[in-house]
Amino acid sequence: MFQGVDAVVLARAQFAFTMSFHIVFPAFTIGLASYLAVLEALWLWSGREVFINLFNYWLKIFAVVFGMGVVSGIVMSYQFGTNWAAFSDKAGPVIGPLMAYEVLTAFFLEAGFLGVMLFGLKRVGPRLHFLATLMVAIGTLISAFWILSANSWMQTPAGYAVNADGQFVAADWLKVIFNPSFPYRLVHMVLAAYLTTALVVGAVGAFHLLRDQHLAGPRVMFSMAMWMATLVAPIQILAGDQHGLNTLEHQPVKIMAMEGHFQSHKDGAPLYLFGLPDQAEGQVKYAIEIPKLGSLILKHSLDAPMAGLDTVPRENWPPVPITFWSFRVMVGLGFLIMGLGLFSLWARWRGALYQFRLLHMFAMAMGPAGFVAVLAGWITTETGRQPFTVYGLLRTAESASPLAAPAVGSSLIAFVIVYFAVFATGVIYLLRLMASPPHPGEQGPSHDAPARAAGITPAAGVVAEGSA
Repeated sequence: MFQGVDAVVLARAQFAFTMSFHIVFPAFTIGLASYLAVLEALWLWSGREVFINLFNYWLKIFAVVFGMGVVSGIVMSYQFGTNWAAFSDKAGPVIGPLMAYEVLTAFFLEAGFLGVMLFGLKRVGPRLHFLATLMVAIGTLISAFWILSANSWMQTPAGYAVNADGQFVAADWLKVIFNPSFPYRLVHMVLAAYLTTALVVGAVGAFHLLRDQHLAGPRVMFSMAMWMATLVAPIQILAGDQHGLNTLEHQPVKIMAMEGHFQSHKDGAPLYLFGLPDQAEGQVKYAIEIPKLGSLILKHSLDAPMAGLDTVPRENWPPVPITFWSFRVMVGLGFLIMGLGLFSLWARWRGALYQFRLLHMFAMAMGPAGFVAVLAGWITTETGRQPFTVYGLLRTAESASPLAAPAVGSSLIAFVIVYFAVFATGVIYLLRLMASPPHPGEQGPSHDAPARAAGITPAAGVVAEGSA
């Protein structure tokens, strides 16, 4: 069935498929854990019942999402040994310890407090329970720290040496961890997680406000979500711009692919809004462009010269069409999220935040936008790094295990079947939970048998984000 198909292509497709499923869960749990900590803090500070009702409502959803993240994350680590053994051998002395640090910090923090957070409110008291919630939220952020450090090192390797066996080893761990792209990527990802959560919370609140605008819980969750979109979306756009400038400095070929710059421009590069990149012919067909704006954005000068892919050997070109379009999807959704925030700010100023049906329908439509933007951003980052796994040092073709295409293809088909069956069931259950509004006296997961059936027990302190 897979005769004649490149095994490396199939291995990349398998990793991309499983990673695409996995990454949306950490993006949601990072933001949702922090949101839960804020809700519980507001309840302890104000004593208002609406906050503890919302906390218990979203805690049940967090429990299921966390469990799904665990299941999808376990698969990721196995692929390093099965499909990418050469990469594991050469980069393992650097990547392995970073993964271990994540386990020794985030894993034990989450494992120690997750059970208390999910089932312990009536057992340990409100203040200790809030500490547990806060520790889980901090644990998700620490997990993101280490995983992004490892991935960022693959993007912008620093602080390494190569030993006699051809392996990358750490010469300076601080330079390895805090490699040039890491601070920008960490900020960009954490803000993306917060916006993703805000959009889901806002969509659920809008859904219930369309049914009954007087419900206290949906009013509070919608207001909080819209404040997050209003305040954080512009910051995210600014962070993305700074990340882009960092990428231009350290991964210029990725920027060429993102911008569709096949040709060099000596006196100012255009900004291609849309077009059809043709990699074979080395041009963007049917381009809609704004002259010199690309140079203004990237180098803050209309006439600044910009190198193109014509200065790079073709064997080092990334797949331009997918990088070009995924980048535009991410940026376009970012501006739509900012538009939603500004729309809600205008409605709030008019005193119509809970009555404006058009705003509520817009918020519902934007509910999945954070997940799509995260996926588009990840695709941009990873495809733009090709044809390397360690940028400029280790090619993807040299990183794969010596497996035959039928073996990789068979496991890919198995993953597709199992993932769609298992995760479709989980998503349907989550939508059922969200379809009911929070009620007075809302109970948490300890009173919810389906959450336990999903695999969330006090001992299920397995890192969801750690397998990214």
